[in-house]
Amino acid sequence: MTKNTYDIAVVGAGILGLAHALAAAKRNKRVVVVERDAAANGASIRNFGFVTVTGQQAGDCWQKAFESRKIWAEVAQKAGIPVLHHGLTVAARLPESDDVIDAFLGTEMGTHCKRLTPREAAEHAPALRQQTISSALYSPLELRVESREALPRIARWLEDVYGVDFLWQTSVSSISAPHLETSRGPLQAATVVACPGDDKTTLFSHRIADYSVTRCKLQMLRVTPKTRLSLGTAVMSDHGLARYLGYAELPEAQKLKARLDRDLSPYRENGIHLIVVQSADGSLVVGDSHHYADTPDPFIDGSVNDLILQEMDAVLDIGDYSVSEAWLGTYASASGRWRLTDKPDDATRIVMVTAGCGASTAFAIGEETVSELFG
Repeated sequence: MTKNTYDIAVVGAGILGLAHALAAAKRNKRVVVVERDAAANGASIRNFGFVTVTGQQAGDCWQKAFESRKIWAEVAQKAGIPVLHHGLTVAARLPESDDVIDAFLGTEMGTHCKRLTPREAAEHAPALRQQTISSALYSPLELRVESREALPRIARWLEDVYGVDFLWQTSVSSISAPHLETSRGPLQAATVVACPGDDKTTLFSHRIADYSVTRCKLQMLRVTPKTRLSLGTAVMSDHGLARYLGYAELPEAQKLKARLDRDLSPYRENGIHLIVVQSADGSLVVGDSHHYADTPDPFIDGSVNDLILQEMDAVLDIGDYSVSEAWLGTYASASGRWRLTDKPDDATRIVMVTAGCGASTAFAIGEETVSELFG
């Protein structure tokens, strides 16, 4: 440790922690990030790397995603993070989905989006099965990075360009600003932001308990087509229109949800909605599912993966393929809220994203928190 007195200590080096470190560093604050692992290893790298604006819940969540997407574009350029593709195509197969798309386009959130015919949609996402879809929603706003590569690059960039200190493999046992007790000894920081991910018992457990936080377990796969193809944009399907709250809270979504509950109940019971994105090597990251428990089991359910792949096959024609990877992720979840910011004292904040949109909203949340702490 080169120094032990800082303007701000950020606990956690996931995307939310890095976002707070960036916001403080841009204000010329002395920043240290304390991370218990040797690298970010949680939800921030076990995801799609899909910075999603379209479909986020109306209001604060959508606005934070819209703001974060702009910051992501700047960070990606400056930190040397490839943006692998842009945009989102939501393929609709059911007439009820067409109604949801039309309603969404009538909202503020649909300003940048448009409804496409199957042929027009295939211009953006060439592997779409045109004969099986009735229309599609297209958004140009989304961008895709490779999370497992992007997070380390952001950390190195913060260290090299802004002088942010990182204490890896260092646990924090207690916080009472300006004092932190760590496994490397005491640390001094005028302000502290704790970003514990889905850990609700190590720090401030009594405060986090007030928000009834649990965990969501998801399953994801990497699919490698035998013949390389260009996905074009991220691809979603009808299930996303019934799950992402920016669509699902529209009155017109009720008929779609009822239809899916009736006709495709195994997907709904396992919280499955399709997202497909592409990596630089041509492989596809495909998911995902949602199961909730305080301590989710660590096992991959093959039948759930089969359902995810069946939905992919129903929407995309990618030819023969193999599954090269499968993994689990978990993130914090709380009913009725997508994030929480708790204030133990004037100098300390606990910040959690309690939905699956941390990568999409973190940078704007970091700006908000740091602005409140420092003005």
